[in-house]
Amino acid sequence: MAAELGPCPPRFVELKKEIAAAYPDFATRVTKAWGEILQEVDKATKEIASQGSQIVPEVCFAELGSLSEQRVDEIKRKGCVVIRDVVDDAEAKEWQAWLREYVSKNPDIEGFPETDKQFFQLYWTKSQVRARAHPNVLETTKWLNQMYHVRGEEKVSEVDLTTPLSYADRFRIRHPGVQWDAHPPHIDGGSIERWEDQVFRGCFAEILSGDWRAHDPYDLRNRVNARSSLYKRPNQSTVFRTYQGWLALSETGPNEGTLQVFPHVLLSNAYIVLRPFFTPREGKSAESFDPQDWQFDISNPDFPGIYALGQAFTGPRPNTKTHPHLRLDETMVSVPKVYPGDMVFWHCDVIHAVEKTHVGKEDSTVMYIPAVPYTPANAAYVERQRESFLQGLSPPDFPVTKGEAHCAGVGKADDIEYPVAKRAMGFTIAVA
Repeated sequence: MAAELGPCPPRFVELKKEIAAAYPDFATRVTKAWGEILQEVDKATKEIASQGSQIVPEVCFAELGSLSEQRVDEIKRKGCVVIRDVVDDAEAKEWQAWLREYVSKNPDIEGFPETDKQFFQLYWTKSQVRARAHPNVLETTKWLNQMYHVRGEEKVSEVDLTTPLSYADRFRIRHPGVQWDAHPPHIDGGSIERWEDQVFRGCFAEILSGDWRAHDPYDLRNRVNARSSLYKRPNQSTVFRTYQGWLALSETGPNEGTLQVFPHVLLSNAYIVLRPFFTPREGKSAESFDPQDWQFDISNPDFPGIYALGQAFTGPRPNTKTHPHLRLDETMVSVPKVYPGDMVFWHCDVIHAVEKTHVGKEDSTVMYIPAVPYTPANAAYVERQRESFLQGLSPPDFPVTKGEAHCAGVGKADDIEYPVAKRAMGFTIAVA
């Protein structure tokens, strides 16, 4: 049985006070910023809703090295991209066939729904191992990693954005006609940690100081040392992923169980980070875009979209009630139709979801493969992950299962052929 979500604890009032005390003239500055953000969100959400899926950038793998600066800036601003033809169609389809065979030959594997498994707690199938080790996949994630930077002349020691690492995650084979409620709009890579961990909070320092337009979602200074898992919640990544992503092994498009995104990462960050500090004035609607209808308020412990989950926390899970100005029922746009070998990526702060319905005729099959740069913490995780791989066990960030060592068709170290892939999986770990 899934754990019930609870309210934020009373101690979070002190967290709000701590944050307010850390920034000069906090109330005055963020009140001004909140008013500006509401006006900008009003305009941006109308544009997103009017454009739908076509607002998501699409590029080809072959042109990654020659995209114009304007095109790259567009991808960064929207925080999402479809990259075509990363892997040859035939190879991607073969991987899909291997996944089907793996699931068929190993009926005791874990997945849900229990009566009709479609999302699998599997990490080491031959298909997954080979996909992560594919040089085009690693080249793609390397390109995405390099969208990040450190401002000015500063340097972040021992970080190499040109050395991609591999983060083992799961896959899904979603059947048509099945309602899917497991992944409503949410943000991964840290829950209350975004406010509670001082380093993670530093990623949003400009927002919290009122200068929200200066916020840079691609600034590395605090990202690499931010603690995204203070409470050790299973399925909470402890690794810094520049972009989350998946590789399509089948055709899937809008209304066929695909990914949905809110394509404006700066604005959603600004709105979500400041939302806990404001409540509607008495008698005013929480849906009002008029800054005069809102007041600065740190007297309650609520962080909208953050929920207690046992001894840990989950979220942000924005919805139309907690974050009404985002108009998520209109602005969570489905990514364009993809084909075997295409990849979809979204910035680690982007609000994303999975469509509830799949009205297509074929299974929608994707493998989750994010973009991960070389950092000391990431490299240390990959070394632990390597040992999990060699033993056929779940990776360190994920719930303990019976493992896959006994499974027919499990991937082996020999499936990692290329030097760049061996380094990515921790077999010859070193900064390039």
